[in-house]
Amino acid sequence: MNYEQALAYVERHIGLGGEPGLERITELLDLMGRPHEGYPIIHVAGTNGKTSTSRLATLVLVAHGLTTGTYTSPHLQRIEERLAVNGRMSTSEEFALAITDVASFADLREGAGEVPNTYFELTTAAAFAFFADQAVNAAVVEVGLGGRLDSTNVVDGDVCVVTSIGVDHTEFLGQDIRQIAREKLAIAGLGSILVTGPLPDDAMEEARATARDLGIQHRQFDRDYGVAEYERGVGGWLTTIRGAEATYENIFLPLHGRYQLDNLAMAIASAEALFGRKLDIEALHDAASVATAPGRMEPLATSPFVMIDGAHNADGIETLVASLREEYPTTRWQLLFGVMGDKNVELMIEHLSPIVTGVITTAVDEKRAVPAVELAQRVTKVLPDVPVLAADNVEYGLDMARAEAGSEGAVLVTGSIYLIGEIRDRLG
Repeated sequence: MNYEQALAYVERHIGLGGEPGLERITELLDLMGRPHEGYPIIHVAGTNGKTSTSRLATLVLVAHGLTTGTYTSPHLQRIEERLAVNGRMSTSEEFALAITDVASFADLREGAGEVPNTYFELTTAAAFAFFADQAVNAAVVEVGLGGRLDSTNVVDGDVCVVTSIGVDHTEFLGQDIRQIAREKLAIAGLGSILVTGPLPDDAMEEARATARDLGIQHRQFDRDYGVAEYERGVGGWLTTIRGAEATYENIFLPLHGRYQLDNLAMAIASAEALFGRKLDIEALHDAASVATAPGRMEPLATSPFVMIDGAHNADGIETLVASLREEYPTTRWQLLFGVMGDKNVELMIEHLSPIVTGVITTAVDEKRAVPAVELAQRVTKVLPDVPVLAADNVEYGLDMARAEAGSEGAVLVTGSIYLIGEIRDRLG
């Protein structure tokens, strides 16, 4: 297949498959010769922070000499972003080749009368096919949703990371923190090392119980590792990370958002666990210096200033607002806002209320997106004294937000990763 054919093949599987589970992906990978085995894996779950931690962990491994594959989701602009090696996303040709490899076996299953593989199962299998073609020495694999029944849970992670736990995707993961934590912690297995980020108390109790029941090592944020010192600099943060194996001083991370230091600490702790030793400080300096976080507190334009962030749940929005108030304490934002239908819109807007002067609602071309007019009505109920307008499409919404902000003002775009991808297409 060429790229267009590969993309069409994957998209034909949207909505196919049955109940969540590992049977289909396991059968597919068995037919493919189990390409997900034979190299160490860092497996990353969590409500927020998964992609940034995965990208940073990849850079740390690469700086220490390992050819490293990375699988993340969802993508911002192009599906081939999901498959990467050494921090470089796959080319359209590489993606097409990986899907071609997978399709022959997926079609064999379907031809035998088996339930078809899902879109996410196909991209997961394609990642492992891509890793095999690239002859990786290690991989960092991000969970798509939850953990226990996620397609990526076919791997036996040497290091299993849970970055954060918040209330999200409750229809799949459960209604409270403990239930959600159990789903995400299920990526840990016998022989793995569990690394946990800054979790709520109930989730941390579940993490400790998981490690105790499995008899595995548990490296806990702020107990075994963490952020020792930090100061904000031009375009980033200078920090000292206290690892589980050593302390690493004067690391400059060129990213916005102090929360990225937590993600860096988790990445370092994960690499230490994988190697079983302290890391090389110069390698860490090199890794951090080239870090990027597309769609995470990413400035894209000036006159007016435009900042995008893929926060797509209440916890993510709360962290974003705290970060913006820390780095831009006097800035008031014109908000361009679009969300999916399973989100707590009202709580997200409550968190945003202290920093916005006006809101433009919009909707991406996705069936789960809340229509712009309906979203505007819901926002108005929370912010009755703030001007709220609805835009027919994302391009018009961006134009409206920039006009409302004026050349000296600021626009914040958030609420949906899909929205961020469209804005990046237009401004990137």
